[in-house]
Amino acid sequence: MTRPPTRPHEGENLTKQRRLRRIPAGIAAACLLAGAALAVADRLGAADKLLAYVGDRYGTPARDRVQEWRHLAEQDKGKPELEKLKLVNHFFNQSVFVSDLEHWGKEDYWATPVEMLSTNGGDCEDFTIAKYFTLKEMGVPEQRMQITYVKALRLNQAHMVLTYFPTPGADPLVLDNLIDEIKPASQRNDLLPVYSFNGEGLWLAKKRGRGERVGGSGRISLWRDLNERMNNEATSD
Repeated sequence: MTRPPTRPHEGENLTKQRRLRRIPAGIAAACLLAGAALAVADRLGAADKLLAYVGDRYGTPARDRVQEWRHLAEQDKGKPELEKLKLVNHFFNQSVFVSDLEHWGKEDYWATPVEMLSTNGGDCEDFTIAKYFTLKEMGVPEQRMQITYVKALRLNQAHMVLTYFPTPGADPLVLDNLIDEIKPASQRNDLLPVYSFNGEGLWLAKKRGRGERVGGSGRISLWRDLNERMNNEATSD
């Protein structure tokens, strides 16, 4: 969605971005089915098959990224939550920003973490979703995290970030692909919150706290579709 500001390595990122391959519809569907939560995949004995698929389709660097993701999610589970936030935020912020239209041929598409890592790119929604599911897999309680739509005021664009609440009424921390530093929402005057959601609900957002609950996140069709595809993979052979 939102294009990050230019960074010192932007020229290199743009070169990588041009190398990203748009995935035909049939291949995209197969990759979607490969993108379930890692814990489920491991229990099904599918993790090695997933790595083999990614390696065959996207090459060794893509397979290595997915393997590194698996190690991050599994080996760092015992770390303090704030350290987990930093590790996961840094890990995914190394990926390349690319719009949905250029990447997937669609105006709006929510990719799974595996898709994002396989193609080494995504937009702000993909960065946020990948961080959310990875932290959840690492043991961060879902109720402490919200996927938050905001308006990026300096860019005058809609944007998405992950917010983390250490306590229910706390000033949340913001994990963002626009900047690498994790800051409290009160220090992000460039972001205007609109609404937020997770697997447990949907809220009208405010600068601090959770805002007013207005229902379940199942009202968001792209969220329903993402979770349905991940659940389908979890039960597939």
